[in-house]
Amino acid sequence: MTIDYQQVIQKIREIAAGAKQSDEQISARRLRASSLLEAHANRLDELLYKVDQACEHDPSLRCALPVSDALNASVELPDLPPQVTLIAADGSQINPDRHAALFFSLINVGAIVIEPGSGKTPDIFTFSDLKYGEELYTDTGLLGEDLIAMGRDLAERQKLLDLAEKYPSPVVALTDGPVEVWGPKDGSLEAYRRTLETHLLVLSRLQDRDVTLGGLVDKPGANLVVRLLEIAEMHVENLKDIRKKSSLRGVSDRWLFRQLPPGARSAVFGLQSSSRAHYKGGLALHFFYLNTSSDGHPYLVRVEIPAWVAQDESKLNMLHAALISQCRILGARSYPYILHRAHEIAVVKLQEKQQVEQMLMLELLKAGAEVGEPSNKQATKDLPGRGSK
Repeated sequence: MTIDYQQVIQKIREIAAGAKQSDEQISARRLRASSLLEAHANRLDELLYKVDQACEHDPSLRCALPVSDALNASVELPDLPPQVTLIAADGSQINPDRHAALFFSLINVGAIVIEPGSGKTPDIFTFSDLKYGEELYTDTGLLGEDLIAMGRDLAERQKLLDLAEKYPSPVVALTDGPVEVWGPKDGSLEAYRRTLETHLLVLSRLQDRDVTLGGLVDKPGANLVVRLLEIAEMHVENLKDIRKKSSLRGVSDRWLFRQLPPGARSAVFGLQSSSRAHYKGGLALHFFYLNTSSDGHPYLVRVEIPAWVAQDESKLNMLHAALISQCRILGARSYPYILHRAHEIAVVKLQEKQQVEQMLMLELLKAGAEVGEPSNKQATKDLPGRGSK
């Protein structure tokens, strides 16, 4: 036995004992959030002014920005155009492991192209990028997990662009996760800057190609619109304390928009964040919430889009319809089939990782290069009957 269940069960009982009171507090906050959404639904200019004031005190503020629709708007499911090309890309990665015999990284991107109603079989693609030796280092040291993840995100977008240029328009291109790329917590700022510049260039080329781009965040935990409502109920003179205020803590946007009918989407919102300075003009980040459920059980996802999509109603409707049509394929599990398949293609299985490692080791030995060995810790974990941790 590896867990002291006596200690764990005691903690579980403490959690359960306080759960009712916690639920009551969150229920009260949820009711207030719903009231605030209705009360400020059309006070867009006032909200924009308050967000501007709040940003003066907290430049890193992350919240929703009203655009043109009422905050509580609900947009019904539109029709999917008779001809459209759907492209999705997803990626996986192997990070350098100091306990392994060989020190390498691998990014693997899977992509799929579907032309609904054409009768054509979906086209499947993979792209694999192996890095070894000096390729694993930046100007400040070893590539961290965050920088490799950024490289994976960039490779996904690049694959979308490559394929979008080869298939008939209109094209809807999808990724699993936000359009925005996140900066590294443990890597080189210079490497991040270079990757971000390339990412923005790829987005600009997707815009030039007139691609409808969307990034789907499944089961989102963000409170972007809720944060806007917290700002809404504050007096302007109190916004200086915005960092300390979280009056609707525990309320998520996912809960707030649970009233959307099946297949409907919310208003489109802008995104206030520290990255706003990088994503400008047609690349400015926006998002909406979408109820992908087909029954009475709402299931909300957040869809991140650039401004060139947010400001074009035909593109917005096409993306909306494409996502719901793909969600319907998997039945009760309302997740886009095309993204599910891209993930399946991208995943690197353990035996595949081991095969790459063996191939690399054999070629290095043939070339007379030095080859390492696994650490004693890894060797003992690999013994038959040993569990991993």
